[in-house]
Amino acid sequence: MPAAALPGIVGAEAAMQSRPYLPTARQTNWLLIVGFLAVGEALYLRYLVIEHAPVALACQDGLTTSLCRTFRLVIMLYNHGAFGWLALVAALLNLIRPSLVLTSVALAAAGMGLVLHNAGLAALAVGLLIMSLARPAPAAE
Repeated sequence: MPAAALPGIVGAEAAMQSRPYLPTARQTNWLLIVGFLAVGEALYLRYLVIEHAPVALACQDGLTTSLCRTFRLVIMLYNHGAFGWLALVAALLNLIRPSLVLTSVALAAAGMGLVLHNAGLAALAVGLLIMSLARPAPAAE
């Protein structure tokens, strides 16, 4: 039977030919490095700076070291939900048009958001990142 007689099959063939966005092995290694570094830095900031009483009290008392400036910056970003919002926006943009840069930003922000108590928006961003793997890859330009 000719393909023109079965229009549903032609559409299915076209859908099968478009490949999903899948990072290459080199890009996957890059994303692993970005993810581990972001989560590692967030764990360090949370457990050895923010929740470590001597450091937190010294920073709140007015110490002006670079660690205390980082402490204040992270607390300010946490109060505004910046990690979760950045992860969500980058993941939405990545869902529309997948790219390595947007995936890296969304992954790093989501990792930091999950560790630093912006879990709601960061978890939504992780879900969108997973959904972006089912999107068709952008056309080669």
